[in-house]
Order: sequence, then C-alpha cells, then structure tokens
Amino acid sequence: MVISKRINSIKESITLATEAKAKQLAREGRDIIGFGAGEPDFDTPTHIKEAAKKAIEEGFTKYTPASGMKELKSAICKKLREENNLFYRENQVIVSCGAKHAIFNAIMTLCEEGDEVILPSPFWVSYPEMIRASGAKIVIIETDHKNDFKVTSEQLERAITPRTKLFILNYPSNPTGTVYLKEELEELAKVILKHRIFCLSDEIYEKILYDNTDFVSIASLNEEMKDLTILVNGVSKAYSMTGWRIGYACADEKIIQAMSSFQSHSTSNPTSISQKAALAALTGPQDCVSKMVEEFAKRRNYIVDKLNSIKGVSCFKPKGAFYVFPCIKELLGKKYKGKLIESSLQFSEVLLEEANVAVVAGIAFGNDDYIRLSYATSLRNIEKGIDRIKDFVEKLN
Repeated sequence: MVISKRINSIKESITLATEAKAKQLAREGRDIIGFGAGEPDFDTPTHIKEAAKKAIEEGFTKYTPASGMKELKSAICKKLREENNLFYRENQVIVSCGAKHAIFNAIMTLCEEGDEVILPSPFWVSYPEMIRASGAKIVIIETDHKNDFKVTSEQLERAITPRTKLFILNYPSNPTGTVYLKEELEELAKVILKHRIFCLSDEIYEKILYDNTDFVSIASLNEEMKDLTILVNGVSKAYSMTGWRIGYACADEKIIQAMSSFQSHSTSNPTSISQKAALAALTGPQDCVSKMVEEFAKRRNYIVDKLNSIKGVSCFKPKGAFYVFPCIKELLGKKYKGKLIESSLQFSEVLLEEANVAVVAGIAFGNDDYIRLSYATSLRNIEKGIDRIKDFVEKLN
C-alpha cells in the first residue's frame, strides 16, 4: 500500500499518544495521574445540555448550511461586537467542527507550495502538521520564559521574507499560557501591516484568564489589521464542550467564502444539535465560565508553587489557559535507576512507567527542555501527581 507524500509527512500527535498510553495503563489497573488532557474536567453546563435535548426532541437533526446555521452566526457576531469591539457580518463567519477544524480550513485555504508560515515556538502540536499538509514551509521563531514566551516585533520582522504568507498567533497560549498585552499586539501589528501578511489569531482560550488580565484581539486594533486577520475561536474550552466540536472563524468575506467551499466538500456542516448547544452557550448565562476560571486559578497557583519548589525545575506562571510548561533542562543527562534521561520524551516515558504520572514531552511543542502539564484535573490529583514528580526527581542522579 502506498500512502501519499502529504500524509506520510504528518507525524503522530505526541499528546494523543501520551493520553492513549496513560489510559491503557489505567485499564491495566495502574493508578495513573494524568496531566496530559487539554480539556476542562468540568461537565458541560446544564442549560447547554438542555438546549441540545430540545433540539433532538424538536427534530433539529438534519443538515444545516455547510458553513453553519444563520442563528449561530448572528450570535457569534453579537458576541464579538459586545465583548471584543469587533464588527463582522454573518457572511464573514464560518462555523466548523471545532476550532482545530477552522484552523485547518484557514491554512489550507491560504497556503500552498512555496509559501512560508511563521510559527512561534513553543507551539500547539497540530500547527506544524497542518502547515505541512498545505505544502507550505514552516519558519520557527524561538521564544523562552525570559520574555514570557512572547514574540517581539523585531523577531517577526527578521523572520519575514517575500514568501511569507501567514503568521500564527495563539494567546492565551497552549502550551505556555502566555497572554499578549495590547501594546505588544500593536507592535506586532505594525510589522504585519507593513508587509501585508495574514495573521491567524487562535483565541480559543480567550475567556480563561487570571490576575485581572484583559484579553485584546489583534483584529480589534484597527480595520486594516482586521482585514488581515483570520480570527479563530469556539466553545470547547470556555464552556467545557470539547466533545461537541464547534469552533468558528471570522475573516474577510472572500476568505470565509473559500473556507466554506472547502468545508462543504470535506465535512459539510457541523452537527446540527451541537450548533444549538453552542447557541445556548453564547447567549445564555455566563457565570458558569467565571466559576470554572476561579477554580482553575486555585489550581494554577498551587501547581506553579509546587513545581518551583522541586530542585532542578523552574516554572513560568501563566496568565491564561490551563497549562504549565516547566523547564526540566537541569534534569536532562541524569539517570533514574540506571536509565539515562536525555530528552523530554525520555523524561515523560520514564515518569509514566516508574511514577505513574502522565505529562507531555516539550519536544511535541517545539522545545525539548520542557514538559507540559494540564491542570484541568482535580486539585487532589494535582497534589498527588506533583508529589510523585518530586519524589521521582529526587531519585535522579
């Protein structure tokens, strides 16, 4: 059997592989503490589930327009207008099967062989594979915790060439939790506007913010920047609706039209019932979000303090999302029971096998000196898991 070059170039997701291995060990009876999952551990709010039930009972189980139902697009426009000071028309919105789907559609619509896509590192694991699938070349900008994992306008300027088509910006970030301030976005926007490249702004963690941090969409800075931005968001993280698979993108009408055409021939419309649930999420009570974020903040404070208390580990305190990205550089090159640990992948593998703790290797996100932990799990599990990590690290020599 001959697999296409395009598909052969795509690597397996390390995050999903880690999660699968952890679940397998749990099924075998091991007491596994998992820090790998990128989804809230809270249930979907009741009023959202009730809207889905009502949709089923009323027979809303048929096709909708391929790019999403009009009522949901209208609600998305209203949300962006009231919360982000962004004015989009319904024909500038596409609803997709999750934010991941919207990002894939955007990259496939904009990029092709010979194009370059600028990607800050650390990055979400699927960005590189999506870029490869489009045929474009990945241009990495390295960031680190000394600058809060943020790209500077000078770095962006240096990375741009005549072949640059797209710059991907994700904030709050997966895996670092970094959030850009308005003035930082303005400096990046100057470079983007100067060179007239597109910016894909992945804002899926927009509502999960701490320390009274404000969220500003780069598209809201001015009309010119809005015209060059493909804004991506969804309901999965803010409303604990990961399995419902509803995301959306907003952009220039021509881009959305092309994305819609592509989507119509691949997946067609997102699930009708999930669209009704998403409508309830956006238009219903929002206190469910603030309660969830309040709990995440407690977990963040605990996990950061505890990780920083482990000798050889240093952890940046995130301003958003629900991940920490601690540096383990000082631990690499050491041994555990004779097993040499030279990479983040080996560290995560030995940690899972010997300490029953699942974390994701930093190499999956572009930096081998780190690991990622999700604190979208109970405080009890976090306490137990960090104690195991500390015990594991103390046994390294």
